[in-house]
Amino acid sequence: METKARLHYLRIAPRKVRLVASLIRKKRVPEAKRILQFTIKKSSDPLLKLLNSAIANAKNNLQLSEDNLYIRTITVDGGPIHKRFRPRARGSAYQIKKRTSHITLVLEEIKETQEKKTTKKVAKTPVLPADKQPVREPQDPVQDQEKEIAKQEKYPKPKPETEKPKAATTRGIKRFFRRKSF
Repeated sequence: METKARLHYLRIAPRKVRLVASLIRKKRVPEAKRILQFTIKKSSDPLLKLLNSAIANAKNNLQLSEDNLYIRTITVDGGPIHKRFRPRARGSAYQIKKRTSHITLVLEEIKETQEKKTTKKVAKTPVLPADKQPVREPQDPVQDQEKEIAKQEKYPKPKPETEKPKAATTRGIKRFFRRKSF
């Protein structure tokens, strides 16, 4: 069973709320509460209130336990933007956008079955008929060495540079510092 809780017109920009919302996404409810209590962001308090509201909905409406819930989805959408103006130089105005957020939180009950706990799925490789089996060539160490040598000849390793000529670089620096203005 799933439980929804919504918060509309929160006076914090959605970009800032999404930072905190991503911390608690797909977490169990007790862990999410702990994270929100110790997060130092302005949006953590409204999200904690919304989470408590969703928990209360689950307890009262569906008789679900708080320990058996997790946050399935949490979406933060932009709401209406309040436009304010600030005076600027030479009589002009500068627009300030005060953004709002709409948050939707969905809780769902954790469903653990005995089958998932006891059985493990093993990936099976498909068995091909004998006529369609890939043909593998026998490995020959001499051929492998020849291939390595050919590869080295084709792609030689770069030689490390030992020293750069100092005279050319210092001459340029001396010329630069002889100038009167930079």
